[in-house]
This record gives sequence, C-alpha cells and structure tokens, in this order.
Amino acid sequence: MKPALRTAAGGLSIAMAVGLSACSASSPARHATTTTRPVAPTTSSPTSPPATSSPTSSTSTTTTAPAVEGTCRLPGLRITVTGQSGAAGTQEITFSLTNSSAVPCTTYGYPGLLLVGTTGAPLPTTVVRGGGLDFESIAPAQVALVPGETAYFNVGFSDVQTGTTSCSSTHTVDVTPPTTTTHATVSVELGVYACDDGTLHVSAVFSSTNSAATQTTAPS
Repeated sequence: MKPALRTAAGGLSIAMAVGLSACSASSPARHATTTTRPVAPTTSSPTSPPATSSPTSSTSTTTTAPAVEGTCRLPGLRITVTGQSGAAGTQEITFSLTNSSAVPCTTYGYPGLLLVGTTGAPLPTTVVRGGGLDFESIAPAQVALVPGETAYFNVGFSDVQTGTTSCSSTHTVDVTPPTTTTHATVSVELGVYACDDGTLHVSAVFSSTNSAATQTTAPS
C-alpha cells in the first residue's frame, strides 16, 4: 500500500514548490517478505507552516499456501484387508483405505469391486450397494483423511449355494475407491467364496468413529 503524502501551502506569500519523494513497496508475493519504509519528511519556506509526515512502520509478513484437499485417489491410498469373520452362512470382510499421500483428501460413497481368478481373469461378480445385511446400514457421508488416517468399508456375501446360482471363489479382489476409475488389486488371505453368482454387498466408506460401523470387523 502506498503511503500518503502531505504538502504544505503558503499562508500570505507564494509558497515555494516542495519536492516530495516516497518509496512504495509492491504487493507481497506468496512466501515473500514485504517491507514498507517510512516517508521522507518534507520541507517548506520560512513563512509556511511546518509540514508533517506520518511514517509507516516496517512490517514483515510471510504467507504459507494451504494444503490442497481433493478426492482420495490411487496411488495415494493404501488398501488392505483389516478383518474378516463369518457365521450362519454369511461372511464379512472389512477393507481399509489409508491416505498414504502428503496432503489431506476426502472420499464419499461406495467403492467398486471385482472378483479376480488366479489367472487374472474376472469372475462372476454382482455388487449390491447398501445390501440387506445389518452391518451395511451406513448412510454415505464425506470422510476427510489427513495423511496417515484411515477410512473403511465392509463387504458381505453368502457362502451357501442356492438353486442354480454359481459361487465365485478367489483370494483376489480389485477395489476401485469411490468417485475414481483406477483400481488396486487386494489380496484376501482367508479367501472369498461368494455364492448367488458372486454377489457382494458393499457398504459406503466410513470413518472408524462412525457409530453405525462399530459392529463390524473394523477397529472401533
């Protein structure tokens, strides 16, 4: 900001012209230091009232750019199996998504899933969002992850064959994070045996503090 300049005018006689000089500083650039120097005092003829100036103090300002928060994407996410359990013909797997990048990110909604065979070929897979299992009654909500923080989602399936439906058996699942198009291949140590033509019930992504998710295999 340019400092104000003041001039003095003669009272009864013609005032001599007064030379004024001022130094101004340009607007500070991000991460730069800005200093404003005081204005040099003015002079006047003996018959004129004394001129005054208001010097501004020198200041230093440093601005740091905020971290950019965007959608959590690969390869900035580490996806692993957190836990697996089952009873009465149903199985549940909890997957974790850890922000492995250096900046915060957010995720919202449902991941994509595909069962993959030992040769890398896709197996019959039917994904049902929300599903009908109790642990999946989690409303989609935005989850913010700082670097190193983790979100979760659940996958449930029946391991009992019914009618003429087939069952998909594998130890590998391709996981696509919500609102992205790139997948990560995740190993499931205890395996997946999903009947009803490979039907997988998947929950929305949730934080570990989500009260509706405390009955899952994810850490509370």
